[in-house]
This record gives sequence, structure tokens and C-alpha cells, in this order.
Amino acid sequence: MPQHEHMERHKKRHGVRMDKMERDRKREARKAHKISEFAQKSFGLRAKLFNQKRFKEKAAMRKTLALHKEGSNKHANDDKVTDGAVPAYLLDRENVTRAKILSNTVKQKRKEKAGKWTVPIPKVKPIADDEMFKQMASGKRQKKNWKR
Repeated sequence: MPQHEHMERHKKRHGVRMDKMERDRKREARKAHKISEFAQKSFGLRAKLFNQKRFKEKAAMRKTLALHKEGSNKHANDDKVTDGAVPAYLLDRENVTRAKILSNTVKQKRKEKAGKWTVPIPKVKPIADDEMFKQMASGKRQKKNWKR
């Protein structure tokens, strides 16, 4: 049995407390108060590091929320102006494009830009078979022999 499975084994054999879910929920609810208290009490370098960590968490949360929101987000497209008459069934559409498609095209353009400036990989010079399989001598006195 691996060393880290003793907790799971105990849970299988004996089960969990009846109020486990409620206790976890309450602990999670109290966590915000504990973090707030620590943020108010701490000072100096410790506070600075804590604030950096908290800021990173908030930025990550904002990013995930923006990603979830992006799928349903719509922007009006003012680029195309059609010449001549437009049918009645197209009048109410107003050329809407999804934000996800826009962001994907932006990402694709960034990738293309990055790809333009890549350094070419040098080609490997071919080696003849007799040179490949011969013993190579190295060292100060050419005493050490080795094969490729």
C-alpha cells in the first residue's frame, strides 16, 4: 500500500462524520474572515508578499470570469457597409460577430507575428558510415577510445 493512501483507507472502512459537509461549509465561510484578519494585522515584507499573492489570485479570477463571459458576448461590426438595397430579413441583423471569434483571430495574428521572427534550425551534417562506426581517440595523449 502506498504511504499516502492511509486516509482514504480509513474513510472507506469507517466512513465520515454526519456533519462533515456542514463543518466544511462553515470552515470555508470563516476562511474569508481569517484572511481579512491576517491582511489587516500583517505588515512589512510579509504583508507585501501576501498582497502580491492575493493580487495574482484576483487577476486569475478576473481572467476566468472574462473567458466565461466571452462566449456569449457580442460586438456590433461597423466595418462592412453594403452598397445598394438590403433585403428586409437582413435589416434587423446588424452584422454582429462573437467576441470569441474576434479574440481568436487576434491570438492567431499574434502567433503569426511570433512565427515570422523565429531563427531557422541548422541542418545536421550527414556523416559517412566508416566515420560513424570508427573508434574515436580523445584525451591529452589520445589514450581514451570511444565509439559514437
